[in-house]
Amino acid sequence: MSQVPRSPKIVIIGAGMTGILMAIKCLDRGIQDIVVLEKAATIGGTWRENTYPGVACDVPAHLYTYSFAMNPNWSHYYAGGNEIQGYFEEMVRRYQLEQYIQCNQEVTASEFKAGEWSVTTVNGDQYQADFVFCATGILHQPAYPDIKGLDSFAGKVFHTARWDHSVKFDSSVRVGVIGNGSTAAQFIPELVKSGADVSVFMRTPQWIMPVADRKFMDWERYLLNRSMWMQRFYRWTSTLLLKDFFNRALSGAPLRSWLLDKLVRWNLRSSVKDKILRQQLQPDFQVGCKRVIVNTTFYPAIQQDNAHLVRDGIAEITPEGVLTSDGKLHKCDVLILSTGFNALSYMRPMALKGSDNVDIEDAWKDKVEAYRSVLLKGYPNFFLMLGPHTPIANFSIIAMSEVQGDYIMQLLDKWMQGEFDTVSPKQEAITAYQAFIRAGLSGSTWASGCQSWYLDADGDAIVWPFSWARYVESMAEPVWADFDLRKQNTSI
Repeated sequence: MSQVPRSPKIVIIGAGMTGILMAIKCLDRGIQDIVVLEKAATIGGTWRENTYPGVACDVPAHLYTYSFAMNPNWSHYYAGGNEIQGYFEEMVRRYQLEQYIQCNQEVTASEFKAGEWSVTTVNGDQYQADFVFCATGILHQPAYPDIKGLDSFAGKVFHTARWDHSVKFDSSVRVGVIGNGSTAAQFIPELVKSGADVSVFMRTPQWIMPVADRKFMDWERYLLNRSMWMQRFYRWTSTLLLKDFFNRALSGAPLRSWLLDKLVRWNLRSSVKDKILRQQLQPDFQVGCKRVIVNTTFYPAIQQDNAHLVRDGIAEITPEGVLTSDGKLHKCDVLILSTGFNALSYMRPMALKGSDNVDIEDAWKDKVEAYRSVLLKGYPNFFLMLGPHTPIANFSIIAMSEVQGDYIMQLLDKWMQGEFDTVSPKQEAITAYQAFIRAGLSGSTWASGCQSWYLDADGDAIVWPFSWARYVESMAEPVWADFDLRKQNTSI
């Protein structure tokens, strides 16, 4: 790359998958003035936080890597959490990012003033930056259920993202599980295998797509380590499954939608023999309204003698266990909360103030919105990675981050060439983008009436309602007319 007239100071908030990616992209551009602020003692984000039994990614492993750093050594088709954490640790070492990452530096406030960002951490340290990349992730704040009496429970209680490894599960332990999303579908079979008596309190059953995990054979890993073509082939086949079938089915392709519906219904019917249990596990909403679970172990596990499905609503928690609406007390020694995350938190609870001292809580008091998911009006040179309308069916979130990262780097290139000092979206551009998204959501599976973490306070889905190919096309290059570009406080 040719010499550029100036290089920006950049603060990246979060050293998970996206923060690491953006640091690599900056270094690739020759940008050296980078600091990555991580709230925890180590890097890793999601895969550092989630250590529950059976934790794995529901995206095939060979697709769940950076496109420029594929991994030939995955042990399974769906990689486990420890293995994925190890991959990102290897990325930090390979790209020599240790010198840029500062751990135990949770960001408490970011404020734009006098033409630059001032970022403050919990330790009182301050950093000045031309640009801030907020890579805090989508699912990083555990959501705790508002259930009467939860604090009164006498046994152990913990959220899946704060797994208590001091608890040992065997036939003497009675476990209550509240929640039944993708996480629950992974760890419940592990608890059942331990011999523990497991009661699953299920408010809403979920559709499950049966794609079995498997261990890669030694000969496969041998070839993958010696052939880049093989790595690309495995990545391509995984992409084919998610992009050309799964993603298009969920974004409305008629034949694929029909096939996906038939597949998940057949899976339930063929996997669960007991008619009453099958009816209890039958969702009453359209496939894809909630995130489709990819799993082959939950249905067999819930049919074991030491597993109990409870569909009666929870009235309250008592010191002894869970009291359901039918008046029955389900005694428990351990309560596990598989109740997901606050998906709309984004950078919060960090205090964020943009130009004119506008607080993010005020900016978003009526609606959480962003331009192309990453830019916020009134917050110049601030990029929210994986913002609203980023979730794309069940596709790889790494691929989403790469697309957003490439888009942002095009903006940085113009800044480095001195064409502007600050960039933020115009309100009319945000309004048009939101209308575009609403039109796509209208009549879609995500707007078909169920409750899910995809929905905001108004019941509007925060997902991308179109195909993956259309997302890539829409983010290929910036529409410069949509931006408020300023140079030394003067509009360009």
